[in-house]
Amino acid sequence: MRYFVVLGEELNYRRAAERLFITQPALSTAIKQLEHQFGVLLFNRSTREVALTDLGAAWLPQVQQAISGVDAVVDNLVILSGTRQGVLRVGYLIGTGADLLFRVVRHFEAAYPEVSVEPIEYDFSDPTAGLADGSTEVAIIRPPVDLPEHRMLVLDSESWMACLPRDHPLADRREVEIAELLDDPIVCAPLTAGTWRDYWLAMDARGNRPPAIAAVAATYEAETTSIARGLGISFTTSSVARFYDRPGIVYVPITDRPPSYTALAWHPQKLSPQADALVRHVQSQWSFGEAAHDADHS
Repeated sequence: MRYFVVLGEELNYRRAAERLFITQPALSTAIKQLEHQFGVLLFNRSTREVALTDLGAAWLPQVQQAISGVDAVVDNLVILSGTRQGVLRVGYLIGTGADLLFRVVRHFEAAYPEVSVEPIEYDFSDPTAGLADGSTEVAIIRPPVDLPEHRMLVLDSESWMACLPRDHPLADRREVEIAELLDDPIVCAPLTAGTWRDYWLAMDARGNRPPAIAAVAATYEAETTSIARGLGISFTTSSVARFYDRPGIVYVPITDRPPSYTALAWHPQKLSPQADALVRHVQSQWSFGEAAHDADHS
C-alpha cells in the first residue's frame, strides 16, 4: 500500500522507486501483485505515461490517510517508550513554499537541536497537509482550507498565474485577465480538496457558469502533463511557474486576482511541546510579519 501511495503521487516509476529505495522492476511487480490480489486496476500504463484509474484516484487519499495513521501510532509508541525524544511531524502541501519549508526547518532545528523535524509532503487531495485528520500538528499550506478552528501565520504572498498549453491562443500574451480564461476546460484538484479546489477553479469569478473539468490531478506533475497534452488549463502561482516549468506549457500572469498566501497553520488546543515551540519560534523570528489570524479569515 505504501508503494501504491508513492507511485500514485509521482505517476512515474523511476521517481517512485528512488523515493522508496527499491528498483523499478520490484516496484512494478509489487503494484501488479496488489492489483491481482484484489482483482482491480489501479493504474493505466503506457510507454509514455502512468495514470491513476478512476478507482485508483478514489482510493489514493484513503490509503494516504491509513498510512499516515500507522506512521503516527508508531511514532507515538517510540515517544512513549522514551527511545526517541522530540520528534515533530510538519506537513506541507506539494509545491508550496519549497524554500520556505527549508528556512523554517533549518532555523528551528538550529534553535532547538534536541527536536528532530520530519517534513511530510501532501498532494492536492489533502490541502490541509495532514491537519484535518491530525496526522500532522503544524503544516505549511496555501489557504483557503476547511479548518475553521485552526490558526494561521502568513509567511508569503504570490500572484496568480495561468498555466496554458504552448499552442493556446493566449500563450504569447504578457498578461491576461481571469474572465478571458473562464470558458477554457480546466485541470483541477480532486473533490476531497473542498474549499481549496473551488478557490483554484476561481468559482467566485464564474457566477452561474460551471467550470468545464478537463482532468483531475493530485500533483503538479500530473497537472502540467495534462496541460502539455492540450487537455485544458489551470490556475496556479508564480512560485509554481519557477519550480514546475516544462516543455509544452507556458505561464502567463493574471492581473486581476487577489494574492495567494502561504501560511503556517496549527490548532491552538492540539499542540505538543515541540509543535508549540515551532509556532512560537516562527512567530518571533519570521520576517514576513503578519499576525496569526483565524483560518476562516485567511
